[in-house]
Amino acid sequence: MIALSLTLFFPLLGALLFGLIGHWRSAKNINIVINGATFVAALLLALEVFENGPMLSIGKFFFVDAFNVYLILLNAFVGLTTSIFSGPYMTHEREIGRVGDKRMRLYHSMFQGFLFTMLVALSTNNLGILWVAIEAATLTTVLLVSLYRTHESIEAGWKYFIICGVGISQALFGTILIYFAAAKVLPEHADGLLWTVLHSNAALMDKGVMALAFVFLLVGYGTKVGLVPLHNWLPDAHSEGPTPMSAILSGLLLNVALYALVRFKMLADPALGNHMAGNLMMGFGMLSFTVAGLLLHRQYDIKRMFSYSSIEHMGLMTFAFGIGGPLATFGALLHMIVHSLTKSAIFVTVGQASHVAGTQVISKIRGLIRSQPAVGWSLLIGTCAIAGFPPFGVFTSEFLLFTATIKSYPWLVIPLLVGLAVAFAGLFRHIQPMVFGEPAEGQNQVQVNMWPVFIHLALVLWLGIAIPTVLAQWLNQATIMIVGQGIL
Repeated sequence: MIALSLTLFFPLLGALLFGLIGHWRSAKNINIVINGATFVAALLLALEVFENGPMLSIGKFFFVDAFNVYLILLNAFVGLTTSIFSGPYMTHEREIGRVGDKRMRLYHSMFQGFLFTMLVALSTNNLGILWVAIEAATLTTVLLVSLYRTHESIEAGWKYFIICGVGISQALFGTILIYFAAAKVLPEHADGLLWTVLHSNAALMDKGVMALAFVFLLVGYGTKVGLVPLHNWLPDAHSEGPTPMSAILSGLLLNVALYALVRFKMLADPALGNHMAGNLMMGFGMLSFTVAGLLLHRQYDIKRMFSYSSIEHMGLMTFAFGIGGPLATFGALLHMIVHSLTKSAIFVTVGQASHVAGTQVISKIRGLIRSQPAVGWSLLIGTCAIAGFPPFGVFTSEFLLFTATIKSYPWLVIPLLVGLAVAFAGLFRHIQPMVFGEPAEGQNQVQVNMWPVFIHLALVLWLGIAIPTVLAQWLNQATIMIVGQGIL
């Protein structure tokens, strides 16, 4: 487990180091180096798990399998590419006076602290530590959301803290109920929060307690996923915080919260012996997907608009995991990858567009293809990708989901198609004038770094054309772990 230790060590070291030197001019380069080291360690860990199977650490504190290791690698990769974009972006923020030395230290330290807590949440075998790690991630992102210390950013930070604090308290109560149910059947009460032990004994646990526990866990972790009606913190957090925070928040935190929810579903299904957990996830997922698609039409801030797109896609993934079965689960796992890559690329592009226009107001961002072709084309292509245009990977994962829905719940295909059409119209209604309209007067000429966007969109295109055999086998192993059978 040396590779896992290094994967966790580098961001922890970065968080502590940047608390001292995060204001240095070279901090942006050190940030890239640390994230590069984390990515290399995560890649070595992924290869080890792929070759040797699941790994359980001494003391059963950490557990890495095909399900969480690919998310660990995805987190490390998005953290690396976002740090590449973050350097010139935060340099510009410093030059215009939005942040000083103190806030630069806070920004870099919390950036690494956020990645550390996410990696701990993904790799821990202890459900209590999982809760602590996701709560710690909330605290780090609250400080990032309120980084600019404006009235709006402080309000968004408090709103995020209060809503997610209430939600995560529900998750804590659900975790306690899981322990209560486990204590009745396990000879060693100390193992009552270890996921591997609980999973092997899930069928023996009390049905009533497990049903109640899953309801609390769905509400609690569903708040972090951004499920309607627990989503109100997400648009404010995206619109007021720095853009690199939006990229990792939408690309990473939402996935990790959904990962936790699926882990608990894997305990609830054998304990309950029915589809109650799946039905609840399908209901919340469909509600989120529908409401977010409608609200896309009413947005005036470009970052808020794409935050509702995130809610829409997280609802779609929750719906897919709720359906269960190998096809829907494989599609949901693939969608977690392509959505993270695409949405983080979009937020990077949106950050550049906001710097060019000097505002996040949609009506004041115009003619990007003429004034900044790289930004304009990236925004257009990224929007096509996230809207599910072929041959991008989002189309592939959504096609798998629709196929699974037709097989299991054919009557739900119509609302899914209508929801996608509504979301598509909402996105392109706003994007078309921003990209093709007449350039607004007084646009800024700023340094743009679009390499992270190009890399992400190229990967999403690749996954839409041909999923690599290694990745397909990887996702198939995770699918077998979650539902008991694969599609390959």
